[in-house]
This record gives sequence, C-alpha cells and structure tokens, in this order.
Amino acid sequence: MKIMSFQASLAAALMLAAAWLVSPVSAQTQTQPAAPAQATAQPAATSPAPAAALAVAAPAAKADTAAIAPAMKELSPWVMFMSADVIVKAVMIGLAFASLMTWTVLIAKSIELSVASGKLRSALKKISEARSLAEAQMALGAKQGILPSFLAAALREARMSAGLSSDAGIKERAASSFSEIVRAEARRIRVGMGVLATIGSTSPFVGLFGTVWGIMNSFIGISKSQTTNLAVVAPGIAEALLATAIGLVAAIPAVIIYNHFSRMTKSYLELVSRASGAAARLLSRDLDRSHGSAHSRAAE
Repeated sequence: MKIMSFQASLAAALMLAAAWLVSPVSAQTQTQPAAPAQATAQPAATSPAPAAALAVAAPAAKADTAAIAPAMKELSPWVMFMSADVIVKAVMIGLAFASLMTWTVLIAKSIELSVASGKLRSALKKISEARSLAEAQMALGAKQGILPSFLAAALREARMSAGLSSDAGIKERAASSFSEIVRAEARRIRVGMGVLATIGSTSPFVGLFGTVWGIMNSFIGISKSQTTNLAVVAPGIAEALLATAIGLVAAIPAVIIYNHFSRMTKSYLELVSRASGAAARLLSRDLDRSHGSAHSRAAE
C-alpha cells in the first residue's frame, strides 16, 4: 500500500513539475502575439502626429502647386511682354512698329502701282492711233502723267531745235530728256522699297539682340535665386524668345512684299519704256513730215 501511495504521490509530483515547466512556455506563447499588437498599437498611438503633419503639408503642397499652375497658364504673349525687361520691351515695340510700316507700305504701294499702271495703259491705248505729237496731246487732254511728260519733252525739244537741220541731234537730245524722265519715275516708284529691304534684313538681328539680352537677364536671375526650377527659369527664357519671334514676324513679310514689289516695279518700268518709245516714234514722224513738207515747198 505504501509503495502504491508512494508511486501515486511521485506521479502527482511529476505531473505538477511538468505543469510548472509547461506553464511559462504557454504564457510566453500567449503573450508573444500580443507584442506585435502592442507594437502595432504603439505606431497607431503615435501616428496621429505624422498624419496631422501630412494633412497640413498636403494643403500646403497643393497651394504651392496651385500658385505655380496659374502662373504657368497665364504665360501669354501679353503677360510675357509686360514682364519683360525694359530693353526687351523697346526691341519688341520697335519690331512691332516695323511690322506696321511693312503693311502700310504694302497697302500704299499696291494702290500706287495699280493706279499708275492703269493710267499708263489707258494713255498708251489713246495715243495708239495718233499720227503726231500734237494729236497725241489732244487725245490725252490736260492729264498729268508719265506719257504727257514724254510728249511735252519731245515738243519742247522740237521747238527749241527749230531751224536746225540735224534730225539725229534732235532725236538724241530728246532721248536724253526721256532717260532723265524714266530715271526720275523709277526713283519715285521705288519710294518705300528701301524701308522694306531694311526691315527684312535687320529685323531678325534686332530680335536676336532682344533674345540675347533677355536670356542674359534670366541667367542672372537664376544665379541670384540659386535654383534651376523650370517654373523660375521658363518665363524669362520665353520672354527672350518672344523677341526673336516678333523679329521673324516683321522680317518674313517684309522680304516677301519686297520681292513682290520688285516684280511689279519692273513691269511698270517696262510700260514706261513703251511710253518713251511711243513718244520717240511720234517725234520722228513729225521731223520726217516737216522735212518732207520743206522739200516739197523747195521743189515747188
């Protein structure tokens, strides 16, 4: 009995010892999942402060973006002109005035050349059947123009050379007068062409000067602000490039219009040469007719 009780007590002691040894392990396994929970709870407890900071920083970033975005959207040519440097503004205004002069010359010269060519063609048509200088003047009437000037010069030379027997000398002096009239008419009709040539050849370089000056100021601003942010650099460079764009806008039409008027002027001067030849032929007929009548009277 004693042996059985001893064995029973020994078994109970072993069971108690095993339970005592197992209890810390189970407690450790039970508390081990709680640690991550506590760890996760701890960031959750401390997370409101960064969350609040992020909540405050996000509107600030949005405000900065909103402040930059309208400025970039408002980067129109007028805004760039108003915010440009004084020298760049002066360049842009000068180029705009040059472009205005180009279109003014286009309108004025187109009207002038069209009217002059129409009048000269009409005058040549009127004297096509005239047999003498007097008839040609009567056909034209008291109108002013290049052809009446040729006729008046021929009649004046014939009158001043009355009594001279050399027809070749009269024709030569009349041709000299015609050449002076043609040169004067060529100078008159080319008025304004020099302005177009000057604008077409110098406007790109003037615009380039404004661009160089504006980019130089942009680099100075970059060095002062010590940033290469595109929002800071882009406006100054855009203002500088606007000067070159205006220079090209002024130069390209000027070159095209100059070439157009060169062709129109050449056509008009060819009409002037035809008028000079018509007056010379009428003078030659008058001289031959006067010599023929003189010979007939001498024969009688």
